[in-house]
Amino acid sequence: MKFEIIQEHISDNRTPITVEKGAIVMVGERSNSAGSWPNWIYCYSLDGNGEGWTPVQIIQIESEYGIVLEDYSAIELCVKKGDTVNGDIELNGWVWCSKLNGVEEGWLPKEKMMKVTRK
Repeated sequence: MKFEIIQEHISDNRTPITVEKGAIVMVGERSNSAGSWPNWIYCYSLDGNGEGWTPVQIIQIESEYGIVLEDYSAIELCVKKGDTVNGDIELNGWVWCSKLNGVEEGWLPKEKMMKVTRK
């Protein structure tokens, strides 16, 4: 599905977590369940592959650690207003997108884009 960016998005996470299914992560802060983006938990990779917000749906939490239930990356896509992207997976107010060049991928907040409808 195609989306037009209606507000610029620049990631501030310089070391986004990237983990494979079965990895163990340290879990931290949870997002506000009544806020804009519920169901996210901040995770830290134990092997040094970054940190970042992770959907709670893919973490089996066991005290201060969790097991990742599927491959995941917290990479966010940097975009400018007016850009067009392809969106694949929507989760907890964010969409996994790729630029039309097919090279760059990452998460974008759904509130910063609108679905492109065919005319």
